[in-house]
Amino acid sequence: MKSILLIGVGRFGRHIAMELGEMGHQVLAVDHSEERIDAVLPYVTGAQIGDGTNREFLTSLGVRNFDACIVAIGDSFQDSLEAAWLLKELGARKVIARASQGIQEKFLLRVGADEVVYPEKQLAKWTAVRCTSDHILEYVELGEDYAIIELDVPPAWSGKSIIGLDVRRRYGINILGVRSDGKLNMNVSPDTVLHERQTILALGDEKALHKCFKI
Repeated sequence: MKSILLIGVGRFGRHIAMELGEMGHQVLAVDHSEERIDAVLPYVTGAQIGDGTNREFLTSLGVRNFDACIVAIGDSFQDSLEAAWLLKELGARKVIARASQGIQEKFLLRVGADEVVYPEKQLAKWTAVRCTSDHILEYVELGEDYAIIELDVPPAWSGKSIIGLDVRRRYGINILGVRSDGKLNMNVSPDTVLHERQTILALGDEKALHKCFKI
């Protein structure tokens, strides 16, 4: 269990609070809007109405004591920059900030954010992949070049072993797991035989994944 300071609980921040709450983490939510704070109360362990760009207010929260601080302000990029900078100035261990444009990501990193999330870009990629490839069930980017996807076993692969398909040599792709009847088995071997009605988790370079699975 970790302690998280969440600054900004609009639509994006509220969903973060819900997910963190379900995972059992302690979350202190902060927002200048009383209405937003009231809406997020069922999902967090604490909440305060306040200005996340005010040094005195942030100091009173003891930002050094949190495992991570998330800046999820969505209505003012200037406020996001100020909050991220102040958190690092006050000794926050880890600052994760939200960006909605590529240039914002660069500025947030420059002022000290440890990580930047870009939900619109990530959702756009997933939506584009999902709507053009019916056999892709999940798509997770790993950095700039790699991804993990979950997809139906291609019909031509049914009845063949992983070593027989030789996708590692041909495409540089690794089969990480096989899901059967809703149960995921990560203990796969080169001799594992794939069948229809199964799905597989595949890791590789995005271009190689697109080529191999015709995305």
